[in-house]
Amino acid sequence: MFLSGHASQCRLLIRGGDLAKSMSRYLVDQIERNVLVQVCLHSEVVELGGERELETVTVADTRSGERSAVPARALFVFIGASPHTEWLEGQLATDDAGFLLTGRDVQDGALAEHNGDPPFFLETSRPGIFAVGDVRSGSIKRVASAVGEGSMAVRLVHDRLAAL
Repeated sequence: MFLSGHASQCRLLIRGGDLAKSMSRYLVDQIERNVLVQVCLHSEVVELGGERELETVTVADTRSGERSAVPARALFVFIGASPHTEWLEGQLATDDAGFLLTGRDVQDGALAEHNGDPPFFLETSRPGIFAVGDVRSGSIKRVASAVGEGSMAVRLVHDRLAAL
């Protein structure tokens, strides 16, 4: 919605067939009413083209595989909110969706390595391992928040090292 206020046209590419599946209803309604936003379902970016700057984006239909090149001057990517923490399974405590638990959210049963001491705010179930940004359970899912959490984690690492 923000970009549509600054561009002559916006295309919103959705790999699946339902915009509302991962978006709030009020936002879906706003997008559908906005004549500057074209929603393209079952679509994914497969190629970028241009000499010195972006000129085209090649889009494939995820059902048929048919490709088409569309003119573009900019591309913004949001590929989802899955934590991709499968590789940590059994190593760090996670919530039901796979996001890492930190601080007070770490359950008592996962605190064995902390010797009864509560983990610091951004610290995981393992002492000295911190999680920030979107991978952390309960995070705000905004870049500015992740940057702030990252700078907080630096301080907390120093605190953890001092506690040793």
